Amino acid sequence: MKKLFSIFLLTAIFFANAQEKETANRFFYELTFKPKKDSAKLDKVITILDITSKKSIYQDYTIPAQDSILKLTVEEMEKTKTWKDVTKLIKMPKFSFKIIKTYPDMKEQYVDRISMNLFGYEDDVKYNWNILPDKEKIGEYNTQKAYAEFGGRKWTAWFSTDIPFQDGPYKFYGLPGLIVKIEDSEKNYSWKLSGNKKIENYDELSYSDKINAKYGISQTVTPTTKDKFEKAYIAFKQDPMAEFRSKVTPEMMNMKMPGSDTTIGEMAKKQEKMAKDFLSANDNPIEIKSQISEKKK
Repeated sequence: MKKLFSIFLLTAIFFANAQEKETANRFFYELTFKPKKDSAKLDKVITILDITSKKSIYQDYTIPAQDSILKLTVEEMEKTKTWKDVTKLIKMPKFSFKIIKTYPDMKEQYVDRISMNLFGYEDDVKYNWNILPDKEKIGEYNTQKAYAEFGGRKWTAWFSTDIPFQDGPYKFYGLPGLIVKIEDSEKNYSWKLSGNKKIENYDELSYSDKINAKYGISQTVTPTTKDKFEKAYIAFKQDPMAEFRSKVTPEMMNMKMPGSDTTIGEMAKKQEKMAKDFLSANDNPIEIKSQISEKKK
């Protein structure tokens, strides 16, 4: 009886652990976009949509794609007790936010960092899709055309019922199949599916997320509202290092980084320039009309 109970317990533990291991379908989208309103110059970045049984996560793929490089660098720094300027080794993302959609209700959460704090707000996005009879082969997928207005722009989407997920890049969802391609009428933003793969033992946190958490940059999302977030983000753009300076004394600013001739103050100046460059790189947002202003009408 004791042996039987032990076998039963081990079996229960095995199945419990097996259930905890999540599998994700990762869809890669090439995003072509116009970062400056007064310029015709286009930029490109690979973004990803990770779909699990409970939710999907959309984000810029730049940082997760460099996890292995970052891991080797951080492990070397920890081993040798020296500091390396990681910014010289990795490419910075074009977009820092994540869009999380929970299934099956498709509630959306916009998550982004302001200084050292991670904030998230619920975004009640509804689409009035007009599905058209037009059909087109995009890559290996048979797709159908649909139209909707969102965020002050007019969007044309091509979805495929061959892929049974009613989801898409960024905040887009709600068509009877995965969105394979979507772009606005003026081609400011255009996403196109470029590949996909299945990920076993999926972890939604990248190595960058984990190492930030290890060294005190919290990955806990603080709930807020869209209005409060946007006001805080405007203040952050004006002075991205305000919170850092409030926590560091003048004496600390003159201290050198471990195993380096670079001072904390010099490192902070470089971080400030990087933050300002990032924040000023795009003045052509995906949504030119906020959902808040739309609801007030």
